Amino acid sequence: MRMISPFIIVLSETEARELTRRTRNGRTPVRDALRARIVLAAARGTPNAQIARDEHVHVDTVRKWRHRFTRDRLEGLQDLPRCGRPPRFTPTAIAEVKALACQLPAESGVPLSRWSHAELVTEAVSRGIVDAVSVSSVARWLRADAIKPWQHRSWIFPRDPNFARKAGRVLDLYARVWEHEPLSDDDYVISADEKSQLQALHRRHQDLPPGPGRKRRVEFEYRRGGTLAYLAAYDVHHARVIGRCAPKTGIVPFTELVEQVMNQEPYASARRVFWVTDNGSSHAGAASVQRMTNAFPNAALVHLPVHASWLNQVEIYFSIVQRKIITPQDFEDLTALEHRLLDFQDRYNQSATPFDWRFGRAALHDLLHRVNQHESAAA
Repeated sequence: MRMISPFIIVLSETEARELTRRTRNGRTPVRDALRARIVLAAARGTPNAQIARDEHVHVDTVRKWRHRFTRDRLEGLQDLPRCGRPPRFTPTAIAEVKALACQLPAESGVPLSRWSHAELVTEAVSRGIVDAVSVSSVARWLRADAIKPWQHRSWIFPRDPNFARKAGRVLDLYARVWEHEPLSDDDYVISADEKSQLQALHRRHQDLPPGPGRKRRVEFEYRRGGTLAYLAAYDVHHARVIGRCAPKTGIVPFTELVEQVMNQEPYASARRVFWVTDNGSSHAGAASVQRMTNAFPNAALVHLPVHASWLNQVEIYFSIVQRKIITPQDFEDLTALEHRLLDFQDRYNQSATPFDWRFGRAALHDLLHRVNQHESAAA
């Protein structure tokens, strides 16, 4: 005789939707997905014994979660609080170890550039913060914290007194605005720069392809095949790249890139073509602005502030080239490297879309405000 559970489950629409989501979401913990399936099966009228067989669990497990759900609904599917082992370290001690990790070792007279977990343990014990603590405990505390003191990134403070003005007008161009007036369909914005010192390194042995449990292997030894420069002009709003290679950077190679772009449509007959560049020697100063205007009256060179190449969108394209073409380096000679660069450029233009650029004047204002606050605090 089949036994009928006294705990009858009738799901609301919201509960059924949430339980179904838990069973289908690949990120749901296994235990939560199991409990959701048990409740859904019970709501369909499936007996406990059948659910237990289908889910490969004991029937008492099915009874437990069926009872919990009828009593507390969705909240009943959560684990109950457990007392566990009493903590060995007080919150104050843990906070002091974290604060120590956020200090530069030199501030404590320790000849280190940064702390290791083992050195933090030694320093915390010597200061009397804790009597003893394991390296794994310190690593776990830091890993769970919002601040990661062992991580760092390079940074350079803006030193151009007109940084906001110069950067703002470039950001306006990205937003299709110039001097408070919207750009027309016949106006174009070109982001241009050079990627110099690209080496044609040829590996002495061929790469080994990846296999089961083995990463791709790249030969360490190589022979040098020389260097070249890759100059690129990126149409910001149409996601089109026009580039060329040269033995090295300079005014002449950059002028040749400008001529290559400006002598083809739609730029040759455009109303205006704005060229955004950094302050590299190939296109620096007022002379470069005048040189471009004399050669092409419809072209205007717009300089970024000093140390602001990160605002030049062509650098994003160069990062793609670095990941997809240059790394890992293995080219027979400079000709092979040049062909790869130009072939990729054609391939990129076939399917490229404009970059999702979201850094505008408001974000620039917030950034400079934070920099000023930091400088004031340091002073």
